[in-house]
Amino acid sequence: MLEMALSLREERGGGPVDLFLALLQDRLPLWLRILHDLSHLVGKGQVSDNLLPIARAGIDYYLEVQSAALPAFTSPSVTVRFREAVRDNGLGPMAEIVPLADYLEAEQRLGRVAPSVDPVGSARLLLAGCFQHAYYEMFVGADAGPSRDASAEEIVKELRLEPAA
Repeated sequence: MLEMALSLREERGGGPVDLFLALLQDRLPLWLRILHDLSHLVGKGQVSDNLLPIARAGIDYYLEVQSAALPAFTSPSVTVRFREAVRDNGLGPMAEIVPLADYLEAEQRLGRVAPSVDPVGSARLLLAGCFQHAYYEMFVGADAGPSRDASAEEIVKELRLEPAA
């Protein structure tokens, strides 16, 4: 991540790109650690309860990162270089999806997630729901929709992960 940030900073003298990269450098490792730490919860507690703090953290992460990303990506050349750096560092969308899908798949093997659930699809849906809440909150305000906690609960509930009783 540091190499990616430095390679994008080399040609500029500060501004929104540097702010975005600094924020990403600070927040992305923590966000990925939160996702990877789900592996320690396999077989413990309720799956939906384990996912609630993930959804809430996802909303917070996306809100923070998106608000810094918008002013940073006004230049097509910066956008292209950022995409290349993300690819070169293996930080594409699967970096977020895989640990979440692995958790769901492990819970599925234990019978705690319905066999009909697609772990990768559900991981994508959870992350997309977090991203969407953050996007709407950023543009229309926090008071225009459900709270972050309520959204996190809705996102997890709508995944319909539990096996039929």
